[in-house]
Amino acid sequence: MAATAMTRQQERKGGGYWLAVAGLAALTIPTFITLGREVWSAEGGVQGPIVLATGAWMLARQCSTIEALRRPGSVLLGALFLLATLAFYTVGRVFDFISVETFGLVATYLVVAYLYFGARVLRAAWFPVLWLFFLVPPPGWAVDRITAPLKEFVSYAATGLLSWVDYPILRQGVTLFVGPYQLLVEDACSGLRSLSSLVVVTLLYIYIKNKPSWRYAAFIAALVIPVAVVTNVLRIIILVLITYHLGDEAAQSFLHVSTGMVMFVVALLCIFAIDWVVEQLLLLRRRHHVQPA
Repeated sequence: MAATAMTRQQERKGGGYWLAVAGLAALTIPTFITLGREVWSAEGGVQGPIVLATGAWMLARQCSTIEALRRPGSVLLGALFLLATLAFYTVGRVFDFISVETFGLVATYLVVAYLYFGARVLRAAWFPVLWLFFLVPPPGWAVDRITAPLKEFVSYAATGLLSWVDYPILRQGVTLFVGPYQLLVEDACSGLRSLSSLVVVTLLYIYIKNKPSWRYAAFIAALVIPVAVVTNVLRIIILVLITYHLGDEAAQSFLHVSTGMVMFVVALLCIFAIDWVVEQLLLLRRRHHVQPA
């Protein structure tokens, strides 16, 4: 054990180790500055620092496992992958594609981890490793394309529900006309852009509850979409009612942001409730199977 620790200490004293640390720092600092200015300060990217901090926490929890399984990976294979990830990073940096740049950075860290720790460690720490890819912001065109049909649906659903209770509301695309007012769903439904934040918090909740099964995580994460849609329909209805009864100024005041925060909390509580129900059903199923014949 002492010999192993001494060997690792000698490795860290080598110039190659500190050269790798300096290289990663040179890649990381400018990317994080760009992320902080362009992504993490916006509503759809506020989960970035949370992902970074919790990812480091998850890896720290598995330090003993990582050290026990450490077997450095193939230098040749790692070098080939490193060239590919650095090419991604360079293209993203040069052409100002922050999504490509961040993906290249995270993938570079993954390859360096493979070279230093080995594939067994990456398999053992699969959840925090994949978790860090949530740092990659989705391209704007992809977000718009995905949220466009959701905006259409929530505007249609909100219009239908308010018409059912005899409110004077009409819809044209994603624009709602209620009384003398006009409400754009693109602005009112910006909560759909917090979908990634909702997924991140949900997966973190599952991990903390010691349920890192990818099947269970995928199942609960898939339920985030319908929950987010329902809560955003409620948000639009609330904003329409505020606009109709209190005026446009009231709807565009702090109430606009407050409804988004409240609906986010409601969505989280719904996810937690669904997880509890599924957990109870699984417990009942296990008890049923272990009952004596």
